[in-house]
Amino acid sequence: MIVDAALRAFLENGYAESSVNRIAEEAGVSIKTLYRHFESKDDLFSAVMEAACSTTGTQSGSAEGVAELREPDWFSEPPPVALPIAGGEYLRHALSEEQLALYRVVTRDAPRFPELARRYREQVAGARDALFASYLDRWLPVTGWKVKDKYGAAATFAALLKATLFDEALFGVKSASEEEIASCARNAAVQIMVLIEAGQF
Repeated sequence: MIVDAALRAFLENGYAESSVNRIAEEAGVSIKTLYRHFESKDDLFSAVMEAACSTTGTQSGSAEGVAELREPDWFSEPPPVALPIAGGEYLRHALSEEQLALYRVVTRDAPRFPELARRYREQVAGARDALFASYLDRWLPVTGWKVKDKYGAAATFAALLKATLFDEALFGVKSASEEEIASCARNAAVQIMVLIEAGQF
């Protein structure tokens, strides 16, 4: 409930203008209750990021309430099958209105709040890259690929996925169709596999 109220506040007002007192009020809790769960606005933003990541189906809450990676179904598939699926899932998530709005909040307020950018990078991109690296760990022995920089490969795959569709969606120029997302995911998967096979990572 608190995280939902915080998400609404961050999306409507941005990080800088969102008041924890107002968030507590919108959540129907006291400010003391809010601070029992979250030490600061930064911690609350991290919780919002964890909740946002969980919508991809790649994270779940542990018994301690900390998000942890969960293997998606495509983990059991070889790269030519898995990577287009993974890419499509990532793009649908990244291009959702909520995720685009969160990205706008971070890019707008990060110069004033460097911790905001660090936490966003850790929660969103970090989780994404860790999932891809974990997939490579499983399949490198099977494929025979040599990858020294798995996180670099993950970041490059994400960049390839976002290269043609993300800016248009971010600036409200055009919303990607399902066909465009699937095509972009297939192309990015082919390109990242070519780069990996060529030993670029």
